[in-house]
Amino acid sequence: MKKDVNQSKRIFDKGTKTWFEVTPEQYAEFDRFRTNKRKREQYHGRCMCPRSKWWLCDGMCDDCEYHAPGDTLSLDKPVSDSEGDEVTLADTLVDPSPSPEDIICDMDELEHLFKDLEELMPEAFQIGRLREDGKTDGEIAEIIKIKRTTFRSQIDKAAKILAKKYPDHFNI
Repeated sequence: MKKDVNQSKRIFDKGTKTWFEVTPEQYAEFDRFRTNKRKREQYHGRCMCPRSKWWLCDGMCDDCEYHAPGDTLSLDKPVSDSEGDEVTLADTLVDPSPSPEDIICDMDELEHLFKDLEELMPEAFQIGRLREDGKTDGEIAEIIKIKRTTFRSQIDKAAKILAKKYPDHFNI
């Protein structure tokens, strides 16, 4: 008679301290997950779980009694900069959001660009709104009562002039 008659697998839940019967496929998937997680944490020095307790591992390392800080650095840890002064890593992080001065400058530059565009081509804003509505160049030409080639050449001319004055905003 075979010894492995019982083919069901069990998983221990540390929270409720109970065993759950699972299928072999579910157990294999769970075991693959927790083993990969444990090995990754061990590689970085964050898992100090002894081999005799691996059956307790559920992959929830932050709640585990064997969890350690490992090679993860705190942003509050003091380090020496190039001048020998002590600063924290958080002090050296660059804020990716634009400064208020940059926002004001960009808004001012955009306002000037729109004024220059209106001087060069007064119907440009109407053309822009019609394009947002999905109109074709031919339909726009009929609405503003200008030949399509004329308004296209006016747009190209205005774009070239504005590209010289505002090179950061145009890719021509």
